[in-house]
Formats: sequence, structure tokens, C-alpha cells
Amino acid sequence: MKEAMKGVCLAALALTGLGATTLAAAPERPAITGVSHIAVYAADAAKAEHFYVHNLGATKRADPENQAGARYYFSPLQFVEVLPLPAGAGMNRLDHIAFNTADADGLRRFLAARKIAVPGSVTKDADGSQRFVVKDPEGHVIEFVQPPASPEAVADAGLSTHIIHVGFVIHDRARQDSFFRDVLGFRPYWFGGMQDDGPPAWVSQQVPDGPDWLEYMVTDKTLTQAQMGVLNHFSLGVPNMEAAYTRLWNENRLDGQADARGQQFVPKIGRDAKWQLNLLDPDGTRAEVMELHAIGKPCCSPFTAADPKQ
Repeated sequence: MKEAMKGVCLAALALTGLGATTLAAAPERPAITGVSHIAVYAADAAKAEHFYVHNLGATKRADPENQAGARYYFSPLQFVEVLPLPAGAGMNRLDHIAFNTADADGLRRFLAARKIAVPGSVTKDADGSQRFVVKDPEGHVIEFVQPPASPEAVADAGLSTHIIHVGFVIHDRARQDSFFRDVLGFRPYWFGGMQDDGPPAWVSQQVPDGPDWLEYMVTDKTLTQAQMGVLNHFSLGVPNMEAAYTRLWNENRLDGQADARGQQFVPKIGRDAKWQLNLLDPDGTRAEVMELHAIGKPCCSPFTAADPKQ
């Protein structure tokens, strides 16, 4: 009897040790702290530069990720990457979106342990950053960037120093959630649509370790290039829309910003109860300028996480 009990105990200890080893081998997820950038295509690099530098006030720099492109920085850690329009791109002007992480290689190993296809190593760029790409369940290219230890300062051109969210077209919310929420740990923030009781058309989820968010633009429709550009977008946060719009107006930074009827874009209150101003780059990608906080109750759902502070 004693020998039998001894065998059981030894087996239990062995299983316990195996479990501990398995847990130890599964890496923890490094922090995902915010939006890094959005990469878009441009048919005319000079026109794109005018929009991002003159209209939006970004600082242009070389692109260590792609020598044919350019980066337009709003802060030391956030930028829009503008790439030449490739042959066969069709109506799509979105190349990828990217999020900052505290440890790119650690996140790569974390995803590999969860059976997500990842490259064999991170890429190290000349600016000291490290990065890798994966694809989400619908095939969007998602990049994770570990910023350089000492990023260069960026001049403040008086509009915004914070890309508070990025958004892109999706078709199946549950499939996307299986990656962004279940694997990566993105957190619900807000959802809404054109009808209070209708299906959500916009679903926002914040990164796990910061206030920036990803916005699903949910649709089952076939889209034109203009519609895709509006939905595949990025948003610049501002503390006060009146001050932001006044500055853009007085500094002649709204040139060419009008709808199909020739009416100039003006600020409006979105369904999330936040003031916003929609601007378009020369290829139709939407740059949304948005106040950080709602002025009242939003439609459809409450906010379930804290807003960005600046």
C-alpha cells in the first residue's frame, strides 16, 4: 500500500513539474502601449508631402523601413508612413497599421506560442527600432514596433502631437476579436452606428496598456476608393476643436478640403459625442481631427475605458 501511494505521489509531482515547466515556457505578453503609425499609399509624393507637412503640421523624415517612402511625424513615437502607390493596388490605399510595444521580440515569441504565424526574427532598423509583422484573421498587415531608446524630438506645429486611433474596414467582428481581444488583450472602449438600435458600424477597442484605440469599420458592402479612404483612417487628438479649426483656418491649412459639392469640411459632433473634423489626403485617406473627450452622452453604448489625456 505504501509503495502504491509512493508511486501516486511521484506521478503527481511529475505532473506538477510538467505543468510548471509548461507555464514557465509560455511567454507573457509584453506591453502594447499605443499606436505607432499607419502606412498609406500615395500616387503623388509631392502632393502628399504638402498635405502632411503644410496642412497637418507633421515633420518629414526619411523612412528606414522603406527607402522609397517617407515618414511624417506628429510625435517622437508616432507618424504616418507614406509609400509609393504600387502597381496593382487597385482602390486600396492602406498598406498596414502598427502599434508600439515595449519588447518586439518578446511579443513575437508570445504570438508564436499561441500559434500565430510570425517571422523568425525581428527586423532592426537604422533608427534603432525593432519590428515585425503578422496578419490578422482578415488578412490586414499588422506591425508591432519597439521604438528606439532615444527617439528624435519633433517640432509641434500647433495642431496635434497624438495619433489617438487608427481604423480599417472589417467584415467579421468575431473573427477579428479572436485576435485583437482574445490573443492580444485589446479592451472594449465604445461602439456605435447610424441607428441607435441597429448593428454597430464602428467598434473601438483600446490597446492593452494605453488609451489609444483601434476602430473596426464594419461593413458588408462593396466599396469605392473614396469610401475605402474614409473608412481606412487615422485620428489626431486635440484638446479643443474650436482652437484647432481656428488655427487651421487662419494659417490657410484647409486648402483643397471640400466635399464633392465644393462645400468646405467643417467640424461636427460625431455619434460618439466628440467634436471631429474630417480631412482627406490627396489619395482620399481620411485624417480625422478629434477632441479627446465627449461633450455629452454618446449614442449606442457608453465609454468603458478612460479617454486619452492629451
